[in-house]
Amino acid sequence: MSPEASADWEKLRTWRMPFGRFQGRPLYDIPAEYLCWFEQKGWPAGDLGRLLRIVLEAKREGADAAFDPLRRG
Repeated sequence: MSPEASADWEKLRTWRMPFGRFQGRPLYDIPAEYLCWFEQKGWPAGDLGRLLRIVLEAKREGADAAFDPLRRG
């Protein structure tokens, strides 16, 4: 795993949605429909937007199970 991917994985493990309907939820547990809304309306700036895009892409590719180790802690 590249250093960038490792850093993203660590952020996905710890970051929670800071606002909105799913405030407080882990980013990887935000429903794809909500992420698609961001895709249409505009992603949040910075790391948050980039991480949400990563989560949406994983969900679209059917790789949501990749987040299972994070869910188990």
